[in-house]
Amino acid sequence: MEKNQIHIEISQKIFFIRGHKVMLDSDLALLYEVKTKNLNKAVRRNIIRFPEDFMFQVTEKEGEFLRFQIGTSKIRATDDERGGRRYRPLVFTEQGVAMLSSVLKSEKAALVNIEIMRTFVRLRQLLLSNKELSERLDELEKKYDSQFKAVF
Repeated sequence: MEKNQIHIEISQKIFFIRGHKVMLDSDLALLYEVKTKNLNKAVRRNIIRFPEDFMFQVTEKEGEFLRFQIGTSKIRATDDERGGRRYRPLVFTEQGVAMLSSVLKSEKAALVNIEIMRTFVRLRQLLLSNKELSERLDELEKKYDSQFKAVF
């Protein structure tokens, strides 16, 4: 898979919850090629590394939002043959994803983390450029609104 395709795939797995860009534990597990259950075990064994601004468990309402965004009746669960999850998913902020590389000590985890970090940076740059573009449009509107008022 080419790098641009990887960034697109990763960016589709980033959601906004509680004002944070986050990724689901199950999506990260797929990228790292580990079971969600094992990823969460590793995190819980190293919970000191994951404060609330690095990782948190979604609320029932946030879980419903995710189900709507993902477009399935249940949150995907690659580990659970029954088709659903027993627990609400954990989500990881950019800092939490970075911390995962210290917990999951495989070469695959390191390589995937690099691509995820690059995607977060690209997303941040895109949002910043959109903000700058929006501000420019606002300035142009103000400038031309006053000119149109003078004409009319």
